Amino acid sequence: MGHDHNHSHGITATGKHRKRLIAVLGITLAVVLIQVAGAVVSGSLALLADAGHMLSDAAGVFIALMAAWVATRPPSEQRTYGYQRAEVLAALANALILIVISVVILIEAIRRFAESPEIHTDTMLYAAILGAAANLVSLLILRGAQKESLNLRGAYLEVLGDLLGSFAVIAAAVIIMATGFQAADPIASVLISLMILPRAWHLLRDVVDVLLEASPKGVEVSMIREHILSVHGVVDVHDIHIWTITSGVPVFSAHVVVEDSIFNATSTDRLLDQLTTCLGSHFDTDHCTFQLEPASHSEHETHQHA
Repeated sequence: MGHDHNHSHGITATGKHRKRLIAVLGITLAVVLIQVAGAVVSGSLALLADAGHMLSDAAGVFIALMAAWVATRPPSEQRTYGYQRAEVLAALANALILIVISVVILIEAIRRFAESPEIHTDTMLYAAILGAAANLVSLLILRGAQKESLNLRGAYLEVLGDLLGSFAVIAAAVIIMATGFQAADPIASVLISLMILPRAWHLLRDVVDVLLEASPKGVEVSMIREHILSVHGVVDVHDIHIWTITSGVPVFSAHVVVEDSIFNATSTDRLLDQLTTCLGSHFDTDHCTFQLEPASHSEHETHQHA
């Protein structure tokens, strides 16, 4: 006997904050154009690296927006959860883009140490200050929503990295202006690259957890088992599975063994409501599926999972 509450496949966490992403995308693209022009005029690799990083962020935000739109498409017989996991694939593409950008920057920075071309620091400084201001605005736009979605968190972390990168470019420009130390530019580029990699790795790790259907962070199967066993009439629970379809959409299923005496239409319906309420209130899991089994039938079950 199965029971499933809340079958909605509504708007995803990223979709709820689409306007925020659109605003950040517009700001980021505008600053990229200005920084690329500034990098060409000034000859600064650090400024070009910061522009490249921001361009990758813009690509990531665009992918997230497209994924949020695709994720709202209704489920079908072939895709019973619809396209909600498209957001996770977008986050994966975002992480890979960040890794490629950081490696390219690092290689070019190493090459620049040998050449050290002359840099026009005025243009470099003004463009970096503008980039920092724009990144701060984008950060404030995303701050309130970044805990709800992998894509929003990825965008938030990228903008935060951009802000730090802009500070690094500003520092390099000031050092070159004050001391003439041209190597400050490739050094700043290396720092930007090293700031990108850890963020990309953390985002990639979270995506892999979702794709491998790991339990959501902070949810322990043992705790869920204890809560289910505390419900009156429950004898045992097995084949527990909890995973994430996309950000904000955890899913749970389990086989629940109940006393034979309450295995009837009235009692089991009440029991299922209690189980669903228990999971929803304690573990923020609305999409729950339970298979109820009378205790006399449990010996016929093969327990293959938790």
